[in-house]
Amino acid sequence: MIRTRVKICGMTNREEALHAAAEGADAIGFIFAARSPRYIPPAEAREIIRELPPFMDRVGVFLDEKEEDVEDIASYCGLTTLQLHGSESPEYCGIFSHKVIKAFQVHPDFDFSVLKAYEKKVSAFLFDTFHKHKAGGTGEIFDWSLVNSLGTTLPIILAGGLGTENVVRAIQEVKPYAVDVNSTLETAPGVKDMKLISRLLANVNNLCSSL
Repeated sequence: MIRTRVKICGMTNREEALHAAAEGADAIGFIFAARSPRYIPPAEAREIIRELPPFMDRVGVFLDEKEEDVEDIASYCGLTTLQLHGSESPEYCGIFSHKVIKAFQVHPDFDFSVLKAYEKKVSAFLFDTFHKHKAGGTGEIFDWSLVNSLGTTLPIILAGGLGTENVVRAIQEVKPYAVDVNSTLETAPGVKDMKLISRLLANVNNLCSSL
């Protein structure tokens, strides 16, 4: 089994980001959507990113931003990947030279046929839990069986309520390329518990090494 990658998202603190990197996270996510309680100003994200080790993905999370603003932040901060959480069109996603992850909020009536138009425009799909008022960070899971028969050749990233208690089961059931973890590791929005980060990464690594 290919090792499942782990992205720790919503980072706002240097110490927590460096701890996640040291514990084996594959990617660190920074949220640039102004309305998010985990928003980080680009200047602060840039300082953290400068200290991250090589070969680690630096992911910027955006929500229906202007193309030029995304490009400016990506260049200024040194991002490697863009994660788009809004209503961005396939054409918009295909504009960027960076790798793009397109996020979708899943509910029982979600129409997975919309993915087809994005398949040649993005590098991966991220599936999160639908919430009427939030674009992510809900702390709630959705019915994972909905993504088990997509037929897409693109990597799948699973998000939504994943934490130390259920991440192993999620990997076993969905077999995603990666998991994206955020609010379940927090003591407050944007404040990560480093012990929970360590525990989650250990759980994933132990599972993958045993298979």
